[in-house]
Amino acid sequence: MSLQSLETIATKLVADGKGILASDETVGTITRRFEQLKIPSTPESRRDYRELLLATPGSAAFISGVIMYDETIRQHASGGKRLIDVLLNQGIVPGIKVDTGAKPLAGSEQETVTEGLDGLRERLKDYRTIGAQFAKWRAVIRITDELPSQTCVNANAHALGRYAALCQEQGMVPIVEPEVLMEGAHTIGRCSAVTSDVLNAVLNALHENRVMLEGMLLKPNMIVSGSLCPTQASVTEVADVTLRCLLRHVPAAVPGIVFLSGGQSDVVATEHLNAINGRAAIKPWKLSFSYGRALQDLALATWLGDGRNREAAQRAYYHRAKCNAAASIGKYSAAMENEFKGETARRHRSDREDD
Repeated sequence: MSLQSLETIATKLVADGKGILASDETVGTITRRFEQLKIPSTPESRRDYRELLLATPGSAAFISGVIMYDETIRQHASGGKRLIDVLLNQGIVPGIKVDTGAKPLAGSEQETVTEGLDGLRERLKDYRTIGAQFAKWRAVIRITDELPSQTCVNANAHALGRYAALCQEQGMVPIVEPEVLMEGAHTIGRCSAVTSDVLNAVLNALHENRVMLEGMLLKPNMIVSGSLCPTQASVTEVADVTLRCLLRHVPAAVPGIVFLSGGQSDVVATEHLNAINGRAAIKPWKLSFSYGRALQDLALATWLGDGRNREAAQRAYYHRAKCNAAASIGKYSAAMENEFKGETARRHRSDREDD
């Protein structure tokens, strides 16, 4: 595929006021989330949940693309239509997770390297035939006083570079996801230093593998204090430090940066994205979202595997998508949360009166 075609897809994924739903949890991951809420995990229940999200009325106004898992991209909706067609019919771009997970890094008991390069060309051809237009690969970097090692950073950067090159060879836009985990007691300064090293290694690997930056998207972590750090950085500090790091390391040729939420709560992830977009600094790329749990948690907790809760769960998902879409252009406000709470309370009163 030509650079122009790849750039067209990448640009569509970061259209103004839109972002990406990461609905690519493995069977094991989504099963654990279901079990926490006492929802049985079967191919049918996982299909019903993901169909609920993908078919939410009006969500295409805020969602440009959806990252799917292998199981999902091959499933059919309850009405018989392919789930991928549910997206295409709304103008939403289908994507696919193609890595096979983080595995122990030889020589380092506490670190991992993401695998999945073996047979990747053939898998990409298959997914492209099914209808996927972009892909995602996630690398995981852990921070401690001694970690990450340079070996870990280099191994994951190299894999991301090879993956991205193979995607573009097969006409698919690669989303390159180097995630520096927020778990730990590290300060925001330590997170910034590690993220800088990781981004530098990843961009070098992309260059070495001749990846066309105009035809890809970057999915990094925001720079935040570690979850166990006694001093948590403010929303303003997170925005300033994150933007400063990106301006130092990410070339303007990259059309968009779609942040991961990385364990932040849904509202905090929205607040951070809004603050980053509200900075006065020149931003050569679009800054949007590619959230998983920060878009889904409220919807999942509302649904609980009960079809009677489907519409309420869709309203919850629609609300979070709308809030993050507003944050992607710096127009989110707390009033949007209050409006949703008020609407939900009114619906509950109405339902009780009907009973």
